[in-house]
Amino acid sequence: MWKPLKLTSWIAVAVVAWTIGYIYNARYGGELSWLRMMYEDKIALAEDKVEAPRRLLITGGSGAHYTINSELMSEKLGIPVLNLGIDGPVGLNVILPSIIDQVRPGDIVLLIPEYLILWSEDGLGDRSAQFGVAIGRPGLGGVPPKQLAQDTLMLGTATLRGVTKSTIDVIQKGQMTGYYSDGVNAYGDPAPEDDKRRTADWWELPINKPITKHALKRIEQFRQEVEAKGGTLVLSLPWVYARTDEKSVENVEKTAEELAKIAPLIYDPESLNMKTDSDLFADTHYHLTPKSRTIRSRELVKQLRAIPELDFRKEQ
Repeated sequence: MWKPLKLTSWIAVAVVAWTIGYIYNARYGGELSWLRMMYEDKIALAEDKVEAPRRLLITGGSGAHYTINSELMSEKLGIPVLNLGIDGPVGLNVILPSIIDQVRPGDIVLLIPEYLILWSEDGLGDRSAQFGVAIGRPGLGGVPPKQLAQDTLMLGTATLRGVTKSTIDVIQKGQMTGYYSDGVNAYGDPAPEDDKRRTADWWELPINKPITKHALKRIEQFRQEVEAKGGTLVLSLPWVYARTDEKSVENVEKTAEELAKIAPLIYDPESLNMKTDSDLFADTHYHLTPKSRTIRSRELVKQLRAIPELDFRKEQ
Protein backbone atom coordinates (compact mmCIF):
# COMPACT_ATOMS: atom_id res chain seq x y z
CA MET A 1 0.00 0.00 0.00
CA TRP A 2 2.86 2.38 0.65
CA LYS A 3 3.84 2.84 -3.01
CA PRO A 4 0.44 4.15 -4.21
CA LEU A 5 0.23 6.38 -1.14
CA LYS A 6 3.71 7.70 -1.81
CA LEU A 7 2.89 8.40 -5.44
CA THR A 8 -0.34 10.11 -4.41
CA SER A 9 1.55 12.25 -1.92
CA TRP A 10 4.05 13.33 -4.54
CA ILE A 11 1.25 14.23 -6.93
CA ALA A 12 -0.46 16.26 -4.21
CA VAL A 13 2.77 18.10 -3.43
CA ALA A 14 3.34 18.81 -7.13
CA VAL A 15 -0.20 20.14 -7.56
CA VAL A 16 0.14 22.42 -4.53
CA ALA A 17 3.54 23.68 -5.71
CA TRP A 18 2.22 24.35 -9.24
CA THR A 19 -0.81 26.16 -7.83
CA ILE A 20 1.35 28.44 -5.70
CA GLY A 21 3.51 29.23 -8.70
CA TYR A 22 0.46 29.86 -10.88
CA ILE A 23 -1.07 32.22 -8.31
CA TYR A 24 2.14 34.23 -8.19
CA ASN A 25 2.75 34.27 -11.94
CA ALA A 26 -0.78 34.79 -13.24
CA ARG A 27 -2.90 36.19 -10.43
CA TYR A 28 -0.75 38.50 -8.32
CA GLY A 29 2.96 39.27 -8.18
CA GLY A 30 4.53 38.08 -11.43
CA GLU A 31 4.85 40.15 -14.61
CA LEU A 32 2.15 38.10 -16.35
CA SER A 33 -0.28 38.87 -13.54
CA TRP A 34 0.07 42.64 -14.09
CA LEU A 35 -0.40 42.18 -17.83
CA ARG A 36 -3.53 40.10 -17.21
CA MET A 37 -4.99 42.70 -14.87
CA MET A 38 -4.20 45.51 -17.31
CA TYR A 39 -5.88 43.61 -20.14
CA GLU A 40 -8.96 42.86 -18.05
CA ASP A 41 -9.24 46.53 -17.05
CA LYS A 42 -9.10 47.55 -20.71
CA ILE A 43 -11.74 45.00 -21.70
CA ALA A 44 -14.00 46.26 -18.91
CA LEU A 45 -13.70 49.77 -20.35
CA ALA A 46 -14.54 48.49 -23.84
CA GLU A 47 -17.57 46.64 -22.47
CA ASP A 48 -18.94 49.84 -20.93
CA LYS A 49 -22.65 50.04 -21.70
CA VAL A 50 -22.48 53.73 -22.65
CA GLU A 51 -23.60 53.79 -26.27
CA ALA A 52 -21.90 55.84 -28.96
CA PRO A 53 -22.49 55.86 -32.74
CA ARG A 54 -18.86 54.84 -33.12
CA ARG A 55 -15.66 54.56 -31.16
CA LEU A 56 -11.96 54.36 -31.97
CA LEU A 57 -10.37 51.22 -30.54
CA ILE A 58 -6.56 51.22 -30.73
CA THR A 59 -4.79 47.88 -30.47
CA GLY A 60 -1.34 46.36 -30.80
CA GLY A 61 1.45 45.58 -28.37
CA SER A 62 3.08 47.92 -25.87
CA GLY A 63 4.01 50.00 -28.93
CA ALA A 64 0.36 51.02 -28.91
CA HIS A 65 -0.12 51.08 -25.14
CA TYR A 66 2.79 53.46 -24.48
CA THR A 67 2.48 55.72 -27.54
CA ILE A 68 -0.82 57.60 -27.51
CA ASN A 69 -2.88 60.07 -25.52
CA SER A 70 -6.40 58.70 -25.96
CA GLU A 71 -8.07 61.52 -24.05
CA LEU A 72 -6.58 64.10 -26.41
CA MET A 73 -7.55 62.02 -29.45
CA SER A 74 -11.10 61.68 -28.14
CA GLU A 75 -11.39 65.45 -27.74
CA LYS A 76 -10.05 66.15 -31.23
CA LEU A 77 -12.04 63.44 -33.02
CA GLY A 78 -15.27 63.91 -31.11
CA ILE A 79 -15.73 60.19 -30.41
CA PRO A 80 -14.74 57.87 -27.54
CA VAL A 81 -11.19 56.54 -27.90
CA LEU A 82 -9.95 53.46 -26.06
CA ASN A 83 -6.38 52.19 -25.87
CA LEU A 84 -6.52 48.38 -26.00
CA GLY A 85 -2.80 47.90 -26.66
CA ILE A 86 -1.21 45.18 -24.52
CA ASP A 87 2.18 43.47 -24.96
CA GLY A 88 4.15 42.54 -28.09
CA PRO A 89 5.37 39.10 -26.88
CA VAL A 90 1.72 38.02 -26.66
CA GLY A 91 1.89 37.81 -30.47
CA LEU A 92 -0.37 38.91 -33.30
CA ASN A 93 -2.31 35.63 -33.32
CA VAL A 94 -3.40 36.23 -29.72
CA ILE A 95 -3.61 40.02 -29.60
CA LEU A 96 -6.16 40.24 -32.41
CA PRO A 97 -8.71 37.65 -31.18
CA SER A 98 -8.33 38.96 -27.62
CA ILE A 99 -10.09 42.22 -28.59
CA ILE A 100 -12.33 41.31 -31.53
CA ASP A 101 -15.34 40.61 -29.30
CA GLN A 102 -15.30 44.26 -28.20
CA VAL A 103 -15.88 45.65 -31.70
CA ARG A 104 -19.35 47.15 -32.20
CA PRO A 105 -21.08 48.30 -35.38
CA GLY A 106 -19.64 51.66 -36.42
CA ASP A 107 -16.36 51.24 -34.52
CA ILE A 108 -13.01 52.13 -36.07
CA VAL A 109 -10.21 49.75 -35.10
CA LEU A 110 -6.70 51.17 -35.42
CA LEU A 111 -3.98 48.50 -35.37
CA ILE A 112 -0.46 49.76 -34.58
CA PRO A 113 1.85 46.71 -34.63
CA GLU A 114 5.53 46.81 -33.77
CA TYR A 115 7.94 45.36 -36.36
CA LEU A 116 8.86 42.59 -33.94
CA ILE A 117 5.23 41.46 -34.21
CA LEU A 118 5.16 41.82 -37.99
CA TRP A 119 8.32 39.72 -38.35
CA SER A 120 6.87 36.63 -36.66
CA GLU A 121 6.56 33.59 -38.92
CA ASP A 122 3.70 32.05 -36.92
CA GLY A 123 2.07 34.98 -35.11
CA LEU A 124 3.04 33.66 -31.69
CA GLY A 125 5.38 35.09 -29.07
CA ASP A 126 6.98 34.17 -25.76
CA ARG A 127 3.81 35.00 -23.82
CA SER A 128 1.16 33.71 -26.23
CA ALA A 129 0.28 30.47 -24.48
CA GLN A 130 0.60 31.69 -20.90
CA PHE A 131 -1.41 34.85 -21.58
CA GLY A 132 -4.27 32.77 -22.98
CA VAL A 133 -4.25 30.56 -19.89
CA ALA A 134 -4.07 33.57 -17.55
CA ILE A 135 -7.17 35.23 -19.07
CA GLY A 136 -9.10 31.96 -19.04
CA ARG A 137 -8.83 31.25 -22.80
CA PRO A 138 -6.17 28.53 -23.12
CA GLY A 139 -5.09 27.88 -26.68
CA LEU A 140 -6.26 31.30 -27.89
CA GLY A 141 -4.65 32.16 -31.21
CA GLY A 142 -4.10 28.55 -32.22
CA VAL A 143 -1.21 27.80 -29.87
CA PRO A 144 -0.06 24.22 -30.65
CA PRO A 145 -1.09 21.66 -27.98
CA LYS A 146 2.51 20.71 -27.14
CA GLN A 147 3.54 24.34 -26.63
CA LEU A 148 0.38 25.01 -24.64
CA ALA A 149 1.10 22.05 -22.33
CA GLN A 150 4.75 23.03 -21.83
CA ASP A 151 4.03 26.71 -21.19
CA THR A 152 1.13 25.89 -18.87
CA LEU A 153 3.43 23.66 -16.85
CA MET A 154 6.01 26.44 -16.65
CA LEU A 155 3.30 28.84 -15.51
CA GLY A 156 3.43 27.05 -12.17
CA THR A 157 7.12 27.80 -11.73
CA ALA A 158 8.07 31.10 -10.15
CA THR A 159 11.51 32.27 -11.29
CA LEU A 160 14.16 33.17 -8.74
CA ARG A 161 14.60 36.56 -10.39
CA GLY A 162 10.87 37.31 -10.18
CA VAL A 163 10.53 36.22 -6.57
CA THR A 164 13.64 38.17 -5.57
CA LYS A 165 12.29 41.33 -7.21
CA SER A 166 8.90 40.90 -5.52
CA THR A 167 10.55 40.36 -2.14
CA ILE A 168 12.58 43.55 -2.52
CA ASP A 169 9.42 45.43 -3.61
CA VAL A 170 7.56 44.30 -0.51
CA ILE A 171 10.45 45.37 1.73
CA GLN A 172 11.01 48.73 0.04
CA LYS A 173 7.50 49.65 -1.17
CA GLY A 174 5.18 47.53 0.95
CA GLN A 175 3.72 45.82 -2.11
CA MET A 176 4.68 43.85 -5.19
CA THR A 177 4.97 45.77 -8.46
CA GLY A 178 5.72 45.05 -12.10
CA TYR A 179 6.17 46.70 -15.49
CA TYR A 180 2.41 47.03 -16.06
CA SER A 181 1.31 47.33 -12.43
CA ASP A 182 0.47 51.06 -12.60
CA GLY A 183 -2.84 50.22 -14.27
CA VAL A 184 -4.78 52.30 -16.78
CA ASN A 185 -6.93 55.42 -16.80
CA ALA A 186 -10.49 55.79 -18.11
CA TYR A 187 -9.20 55.73 -21.69
CA GLY A 188 -7.00 52.65 -21.31
CA ASP A 189 -3.75 54.65 -21.35
CA PRO A 190 -1.01 54.08 -18.75
CA ALA A 191 -1.96 55.62 -15.41
CA PRO A 192 -0.43 57.60 -13.97
CA GLU A 193 1.16 59.00 -17.11
CA ASP A 194 4.54 57.54 -16.26
CA ASP A 195 7.81 58.41 -17.93
CA LYS A 196 9.88 55.24 -18.00
CA ARG A 197 13.28 56.37 -19.25
CA ARG A 198 16.10 54.30 -20.66
CA THR A 199 19.25 54.13 -18.56
CA ALA A 200 21.36 52.07 -20.99
CA ASP A 201 22.92 53.48 -24.14
CA TRP A 202 20.66 53.92 -27.15
CA TRP A 203 21.18 52.21 -30.49
CA GLU A 204 19.09 52.54 -33.64
CA LEU A 205 16.92 49.54 -34.43
CA PRO A 206 17.66 48.05 -37.87
CA ILE A 207 14.58 46.97 -39.82
CA ASN A 208 16.18 43.84 -41.22
CA LYS A 209 13.21 42.42 -43.10
CA PRO A 210 9.70 43.33 -44.29
CA ILE A 211 6.44 41.99 -42.91
CA THR A 212 6.03 38.21 -43.11
CA LYS A 213 3.42 36.42 -45.20
CA HIS A 214 1.85 35.07 -42.03
CA ALA A 215 1.39 38.53 -40.54
CA LEU A 216 -0.18 39.79 -43.76
CA LYS A 217 -2.57 36.85 -43.88
CA ARG A 218 -3.56 37.27 -40.22
CA ILE A 219 -4.16 41.01 -40.58
CA GLU A 220 -6.26 40.39 -43.69
CA GLN A 221 -8.30 37.89 -41.67
CA PHE A 222 -8.63 40.47 -38.89
CA ARG A 223 -9.98 43.02 -41.37
CA GLN A 224 -12.67 40.55 -42.37
CA GLU A 225 -13.48 39.87 -38.71
CA VAL A 226 -13.75 43.59 -37.93
CA GLU A 227 -15.99 44.21 -40.93
CA ALA A 228 -18.18 41.24 -39.98
CA LYS A 229 -18.77 43.08 -36.68
CA GLY A 230 -19.75 46.23 -38.55
CA GLY A 231 -16.45 48.00 -37.90
CA THR A 232 -13.71 49.50 -40.05
CA LEU A 233 -10.03 48.57 -39.81
CA VAL A 234 -7.28 51.17 -40.18
CA LEU A 235 -3.57 50.36 -39.99
CA SER A 236 -0.62 52.49 -38.91
CA LEU A 237 3.11 52.06 -39.09
CA PRO A 238 4.60 52.44 -35.61
CA TRP A 239 6.89 55.21 -34.54
CA VAL A 240 10.25 53.55 -34.02
CA TYR A 241 13.76 54.75 -33.18
CA ALA A 242 15.27 53.19 -36.27
CA ARG A 243 18.36 52.91 -38.37
CA THR A 244 17.67 54.70 -41.65
CA ASP A 245 20.11 52.83 -43.86
CA GLU A 246 19.03 51.79 -47.35
CA LYS A 247 18.05 48.25 -46.34
CA SER A 248 15.90 49.37 -43.40
CA VAL A 249 14.10 52.01 -45.48
CA GLU A 250 13.49 49.51 -48.25
CA ASN A 251 11.99 47.00 -45.80
CA VAL A 252 9.68 49.60 -44.26
CA GLU A 253 8.56 50.72 -47.71
CA LYS A 254 7.80 47.10 -48.65
CA THR A 255 5.89 46.61 -45.41
CA ALA A 256 3.85 49.76 -46.05
CA GLU A 257 3.13 48.70 -49.62
CA GLU A 258 1.77 45.33 -48.51
CA LEU A 259 -0.25 46.65 -45.57
CA ALA A 260 -1.89 49.31 -47.73
CA LYS A 261 -3.39 46.53 -49.84
CA ILE A 262 -5.35 45.31 -46.82
CA ALA A 263 -6.77 48.49 -45.28
CA PRO A 264 -6.18 52.26 -45.12
CA LEU A 265 -2.63 52.77 -43.85
CA ILE A 266 -1.54 55.96 -42.09
CA TYR A 267 2.04 57.17 -41.63
CA ASP A 268 4.33 60.06 -42.51
CA PRO A 269 5.38 59.37 -46.12
CA GLU A 270 8.59 61.36 -45.70
CA SER A 271 9.95 59.73 -42.54
CA LEU A 272 8.04 56.42 -42.80
CA ASN A 273 7.62 56.90 -39.03
CA MET A 274 11.32 56.04 -38.66
CA LYS A 275 12.51 58.48 -36.01
CA THR A 276 16.12 59.48 -35.50
CA ASP A 277 15.77 61.47 -32.27
CA SER A 278 16.10 59.18 -29.24
CA ASP A 279 14.73 61.94 -26.97
CA LEU A 280 11.28 61.12 -28.33
CA PHE A 281 11.46 57.66 -26.77
CA ALA A 282 11.20 56.41 -23.23
CA ASP A 283 12.71 53.01 -22.45
CA THR A 284 12.35 51.06 -25.71
CA HIS A 285 12.53 51.71 -29.45
CA TYR A 286 8.72 51.95 -29.53
CA HIS A 287 7.63 53.48 -26.21
CA LEU A 288 7.24 57.26 -26.24
CA THR A 289 7.64 59.84 -23.52
CA PRO A 290 4.40 61.52 -22.37
CA LYS A 291 5.30 64.62 -24.40
CA SER A 292 5.95 62.54 -27.51
CA ARG A 293 2.62 60.72 -27.06
CA THR A 294 0.88 64.06 -27.43
CA ILE A 295 2.77 64.80 -30.65
CA ARG A 296 2.04 61.33 -31.98
CA SER A 297 -1.65 61.57 -31.07
CA ARG A 298 -2.10 64.91 -32.83
CA GLU A 299 -0.49 63.39 -35.92
CA LEU A 300 -2.82 60.36 -35.76
CA VAL A 301 -5.86 62.62 -35.47
CA LYS A 302 -4.82 64.54 -38.58
CA GLN A 303 -4.15 61.33 -40.50
CA LEU A 304 -7.43 59.72 -39.48
CA ARG A 305 -9.38 62.82 -40.49
CA ALA A 306 -7.76 62.61 -43.92
CA ILE A 307 -9.31 59.18 -44.64
CA PRO A 308 -12.44 60.01 -46.71
CA GLU A 309 -14.43 56.90 -45.82
CA LEU A 310 -14.22 57.66 -42.11
CA ASP A 311 -16.00 60.99 -42.68
CA PHE A 312 -15.20 62.75 -39.39
CA ARG A 313 -17.12 65.85 -40.50
CA LYS A 314 -20.15 64.63 -38.60
CA GLU A 315 -18.21 64.94 -35.32
CA GLN A 316 -16.99 68.47 -36.00
